[in-house]
Amino acid sequence: MQTENIELDERFGKEYAGRYLFQEITWAKRNRIIQKYTKYSKVSGEVESSDFIPIQAETIWAALKEQPESKPISLEKLVGEDIGIPVELGELFSKIANKLNGMSHEDLRFLLSQLDEESRIRLFQSFGFVKPSDGSQRSSQDSQQKPSNNSVLS
Repeated sequence: MQTENIELDERFGKEYAGRYLFQEITWAKRNRIIQKYTKYSKVSGEVESSDFIPIQAETIWAALKEQPESKPISLEKLVGEDIGIPVELGELFSKIANKLNGMSHEDLRFLLSQLDEESRIRLFQSFGFVKPSDGSQRSSQDSQQKPSNNSVLS
């Protein structure tokens, strides 16, 4: 199985500095995560709704095999709205998990199509693609990273 090893400096805060190891998850695990947060019509079998945020958070969590001893990442922090992780860090972890686990553009497009407009806006804000109305969000171009195996982010 493929792995991605990254070393973070203190850019996201001291608590997040350290080594993280992500590993590809199995096809079955990925599909179980998607199924857990997707509701289907009992009549037609078509998707009624899908909650992309916990799907992405659980995919990251399942792929995260090692983190600094202080254990700064938890599933609760990944899905948390009030006490979560920094936007840019979530975006970085999402890119790594999606790269390792084959989340294709078609998969993402499908999942996004299941969200209502408010949920899509919140999701895009969490990834830094849409600025909140108070303007405090950095643009995604400011935070673009291209991690690679054994990369050091500084």
